[in-house]
Amino acid sequence: MRPTRLVLLAVAAAPLLLWWGNRDVAPPTPGDPALLAHRGVAQRFDERGLQNDTCTAQRMLAPQHALLENTLPSIRASFEAGADVVEIDVHPTTDGHFAVFHDWTLDCRTDGRGETRSHSMAELKRLDVGYGYTADGGRTYPFRGRGVGLMPSLDEVFAAFPGRRFLVNVKSRDATEGTRLAAALGRLPAAQRQAVAVYGGDEPVAQVRRLLPDVRTASRASLKSCLLRYLALGWSGHVPRACERSVVLVPVNLAFLMWGWPHRFHGRMQAAGSEIVAVGPYGGGFTTGIDTPEDLARLPPGYAGGIWTNEIAWLARSMRDR
Repeated sequence: MRPTRLVLLAVAAAPLLLWWGNRDVAPPTPGDPALLAHRGVAQRFDERGLQNDTCTAQRMLAPQHALLENTLPSIRASFEAGADVVEIDVHPTTDGHFAVFHDWTLDCRTDGRGETRSHSMAELKRLDVGYGYTADGGRTYPFRGRGVGLMPSLDEVFAAFPGRRFLVNVKSRDATEGTRLAAALGRLPAAQRQAVAVYGGDEPVAQVRRLLPDVRTASRASLKSCLLRYLALGWSGHVPRACERSVVLVPVNLAFLMWGWPHRFHGRMQAAGSEIVAVGPYGGGFTTGIDTPEDLARLPPGYAGGIWTNEIAWLARSMRDR
């Protein structure tokens, strides 16, 4: 056979070989999906047209329950509803603690003012974390007065739920915050520390990763590097170093691009010491959770990775019925 014909044959056969090497014939990973409750059980809000500085408490939907995100009652209710992991947000305080609270500033949700990190934990404990919630444009504030003292410290969360798994979101780009968080996590018993993963700003997450090799981490930069390099090289079975010891968030509408999705991809990431978590469709700069039947239907039968949701009670029921 002429060399030219051999080259043409190889080029024509390449797509078939790539498909054959990455077809999803690997057996499903044993176990059920790990359900991740974003912010615990939270009040929902209108997600249309969100900007980074949108005060979501002022666009709350009609309340369906009395719980407030990132509080001990909310976290407890999440686990009772069926969550395997609860995502929480943290900020350093001026007196050496970490406050569990979502917003960079206090003005939207609470009766406080200024940056969360510019206060002591004692000061934050005096605030009402339900103060700013309204579902009717400010005519009524149904949680005002009910959230006084409910902002917990990270130490309180770990003490209240010692056998549970958490995904800790670092809100800043401050590397020293990563050093402080690594010290806080380093004081935990090894088994409890290894049940915690950390994601958020590139610089603090890099510090946690450097100081605590047994803690899984993810940042915007590491996720971008992981997914893009896997797209380029995953056809060969190679898992990029950026994907190792990580929490790999995969938008459900883009998952089909991952070589070997879902079972072979899942197995490759597990072998690299990582967890995969399916999140809601990516678009417009924001990623949501798996919060609707339509999103859940995009996950293939036998999927056993993590599932990120803002509707943990609904998702847990749906998974039991699936």
